Amino acid sequence: MRDLMTDSYLFYDIETTGLNKAFDQVLQFAAIRTDLRLNEIDRHAVTVKLRSDVIPSPAAILTNRIPVTEFSDGLCEYEAVEQIHRLMNQPATTSLGYNTMGFDDEFLRFSFHRNLLPPYTHQFKNGCSRMDLFPITIIYRLYKKDVLSWPEIDGKPSLKLEHLSSANRLVSGQSHEAIVDVAATVELARRFLKKEKMWRYLVGYFDKETDAHRMAELPVALQSAAGDHCLGLIVSGEYGPAQNYQIPAISIGTSIPYPNQTLWLRLDLPQLCETNPESIAETTWVVRKRFGEPGILLPPHDRYWRKIGKDRKTLFEENLKWLQENHDLFQRIVKYYREYRYPFIPNLDPDAALYQIGFYSRADEKLCRKFHRVSLAEKADLIQQFSSPDARTLAWRIICRNYPGAIAAKFSGEFKLYMGRINPSKEADAMVDYRQESRITPAGALIEIKRLKQTGDLTDHQIGLLSDLENYLCTRFKNQDTDGHRYTQI
Repeated sequence: MRDLMTDSYLFYDIETTGLNKAFDQVLQFAAIRTDLRLNEIDRHAVTVKLRSDVIPSPAAILTNRIPVTEFSDGLCEYEAVEQIHRLMNQPATTSLGYNTMGFDDEFLRFSFHRNLLPPYTHQFKNGCSRMDLFPITIIYRLYKKDVLSWPEIDGKPSLKLEHLSSANRLVSGQSHEAIVDVAATVELARRFLKKEKMWRYLVGYFDKETDAHRMAELPVALQSAAGDHCLGLIVSGEYGPAQNYQIPAISIGTSIPYPNQTLWLRLDLPQLCETNPESIAETTWVVRKRFGEPGILLPPHDRYWRKIGKDRKTLFEENLKWLQENHDLFQRIVKYYREYRYPFIPNLDPDAALYQIGFYSRADEKLCRKFHRVSLAEKADLIQQFSSPDARTLAWRIICRNYPGAIAAKFSGEFKLYMGRINPSKEADAMVDYRQESRITPAGALIEIKRLKQTGDLTDHQIGLLSDLENYLCTRFKNQDTDGHRYTQI
C-alpha cells in the first residue's frame, strides 16, 4: 500500500435533483478537507443553479428539502463542476464520504463527462484515490460494535447517516444539508480512528495493490478446468442486516471484455442448484468486484464465517458440492459471466454515453483542455474541431445550458430540438440512460407530485415544496397541464 502520509482526505457530499446519474444534476456540493489524523484543513460549499433542461424529481425535493425558490441561486453547472473537479483532483487527495462510491462518485463522474472534464482522474492521477465510509461502517458494526451506539428504527438496524448521527450526537443541524452531512461523516471517521488498527486495515481495502494481494491470499474452495476458485465473504450494504451485510462467494475469474472486473459467484442462494444451461442468468448471481472498490472481501476465518449463520452455511456447502458434481454446467456458468458484455444501446444520448463511447482521442482530449481555458466566444469556435460527435454535442450544450444569452444561432435550433426530446408527447418516448432507465419527463414529474399529495402522509411544508415544484414545471414547460397531460399552445 502506498504511503499516505502526504495525503489529505476530502470528505464530501452532494444534494441532487434526483437519482439518475446521467440526467440529473448537483444542487449542492460541500466538502471538508482534513489531514490523515482527521484534523480539519478547510471547508468548501458550492451551490449550483438548476439547468433549464433538468426536471427535478419530486421525491428528491422532499428528501433534500431545497425549495424551488432557491433553484436560481449559485453558480451555473459548468463553473460549479469545474470547481468540484479541481478540489477532487488536487494532488494526493483521497476523496470519500458516506456511500460515495455507491452513488455520489458515479454521479460526479457523469457530471464531469457532461462538462468535458476528465471523469476518472480523481481516482488515480497525481496520487489521488477514493474511499467510502459506508462499507467501513458495516465492518465496525459487525466486528467493533463498541465504537458507536447503533440505532434501530421500527425494530430494525439502520445504518443511515442521519440515524447514526442522531444516535451518537455526531453533529447538530438538519440532515440532508450537504455541509451537515459532511461534518457528520468526518466525526464518524474520527470515532472509527480511535480503533486505529482496524481503521488502517480497512483503509487498505481501498488501495488496489493491497486489495489484490489480500484477494490472492484467499483459500481455494474448489478447482476446475477454469482454475482455482477462491472463497471469500463479500461485505456490502446491499445485502442488508438480515444477511449481516455479507455473502459467501467463490471467484470464477476475470471478465474478458472488462478486465478490471473480478467475478464472484454467490453460494448462499437455493436457486443455484436449479440452474440449467438455459437459466444461468435467472438462477445465478455474480458480483463484479474491482480492485480497491467495495464490496470488501474478507477471508473466511471462523470469526467472520460465524456471521453467515447456520442455514446459509448449509446452503453454501450444498451449492459447493453441487458445483463439484456438475462441473460441465459450472464451466458454462463461468464462461457465460466471463464473456458477458453489457448491451449496446443505440442512439444513446451523449449525456448518458460515458461508458459506451469510451475514451476520446488524444487530439480531442487536448481540445477539451483548451476548451476550458479559452473565452466563451472561443469555446464556440472550437466546437467543430472535435472529431467525436458526442464531444461536439456536449460542447454546444455546455454553452446553451449555462450561458443562454450567448447561444449562437447555429446552436439554438439544435438546442430547441433537444428540449423537445426531454418533453415528449408520450412517456414511452422518454430518453433512456446507460441502464435503459427512462429520464423523468415534465408530465411524469407532475403525475408523481399528484400521487405524493394523495398519500396523506405529508406535512404542510412538504406539500408546499411539491406545490412550488408543480408551479415551476407548469411555468417552465408550458405545454403541460397540472394533471401531467401534454398539450400544444396556440
